[in-house]
Amino acid sequence: MRNKIWIHDVSYSLGIKVYEFITTSMYTTFIEHLEQSLFQRFNLQSRPIPAGLEYQVSDRGRNPATIRSWCYQCPELRKIRYTSIDAGASAQILNSVIYPSYHYDLPLLGVDFLSFGQIKNLIVMDFQPLFQDEAYLEKYIHPLKALHNKYPDLAQDLEMKFYDANQYFSKYLLFAKTDAETVRTRVFAAFKDYLDLYWQMLEEAKPLTATEDIQRIVKAQKDYDQYSAERDPASGLFSSYFGHEWSEKFLYEFLFEDAVPLATGIAKK
Repeated sequence: MRNKIWIHDVSYSLGIKVYEFITTSMYTTFIEHLEQSLFQRFNLQSRPIPAGLEYQVSDRGRNPATIRSWCYQCPELRKIRYTSIDAGASAQILNSVIYPSYHYDLPLLGVDFLSFGQIKNLIVMDFQPLFQDEAYLEKYIHPLKALHNKYPDLAQDLEMKFYDANQYFSKYLLFAKTDAETVRTRVFAAFKDYLDLYWQMLEEAKPLTATEDIQRIVKAQKDYDQYSAERDPASGLFSSYFGHEWSEKFLYEFLFEDAVPLATGIAKK
């Protein structure tokens, strides 16, 4: 039997923290650190997750799979989402994207850690740039260089099969296939370092005030959602565990809520 831990969520309707008992997964310590880091720094409020998408259990496959998502917001960060999939020995996954407020032109912070059977471990972590002009990259991506150099074993220059590496990714992303012990040690250390640098950059950032600048960020973040929803390979994984209909709702109503399913052909206002 796997161990159990306490991990917190927040009930704003009651104004108190509430606790729930969940199964320990490979990425529990990552989630705990992320939550601790967020709650220490920001005045978080719960951000609604559409009904039926926050939690789901599947008995398909070799091991039962549980998917659980959390979502928060604060004045500096308009959407902080993270999702954990625990399918026992078959799969352990942590996915997170942090979207800054539209008043900041910072990159998004993207994390995708996937472990299958303790043998196949794929990690992706990056400051995902909204723009590719030299001034923007110098301001927000160049500061990542030192961290990138600190973890050369996690920067393996792997081929991207589903995405254009020159769009919404930086040249200092961490992208690697590794082992479970490295995930617990080196990847966790890198995760903490990347978070710390992101918080520092956010603290130093000056809010945008011009309407045209803010609207430019609105469009850029919506374009990111559309691009990501159309290419996200996790859609097939979600479908295999939870069915196609649920997976499509999860993809377009939670993960990338500003994206429009191609079948509709109608852009959101």
